[in-house]
Amino acid sequence: MEKFFLEKELGYRLMGCFFKVRNLYGVGHREIFYDKALDDVLKEEKLDFVNKPHISIYSLQTGKKISFIVPDKLVQNKIIVEIKAKPFCNLDDINQTREYLKITEFEIVYLVNFGEKNFRPKRYIYTNDNKSFLAQMKHLWSVNSY
Repeated sequence: MEKFFLEKELGYRLMGCFFKVRNLYGVGHREIFYDKALDDVLKEEKLDFVNKPHISIYSLQTGKKISFIVPDKLVQNKIIVEIKAKPFCNLDDINQTREYLKITEFEIVYLVNFGEKNFRPKRYIYTNDNKSFLAQMKHLWSVNSY
């Protein structure tokens, strides 16, 4: 029996895109280079994406919108992609990426470091059923409905 894998097909397609960029260009380029190269591959794969999207973030206490984040990409309006080009990701990079999931309505983020010697994009998941602010948001919407 196959276990549930959130956005399985899209995840596999994205991983293929990440590895295609890495295989074509190797290491040693700047982050902006990999960002643009990934754009080309995503277009080739016919995946919709937005560069530098403004994604709303919400108060964990009230569910009210309090600001926004600007990750590198949002693919198919489902998956956040954060790109790096350095020898290794530090704890701040990892925490930043994982926090995107805790304070937004998105459930999947990929941290893709094209500068790593051993290329291994990281996939993080935090499902919406764990986000109490979403329940708060629904309450606000029902209270403010006409």
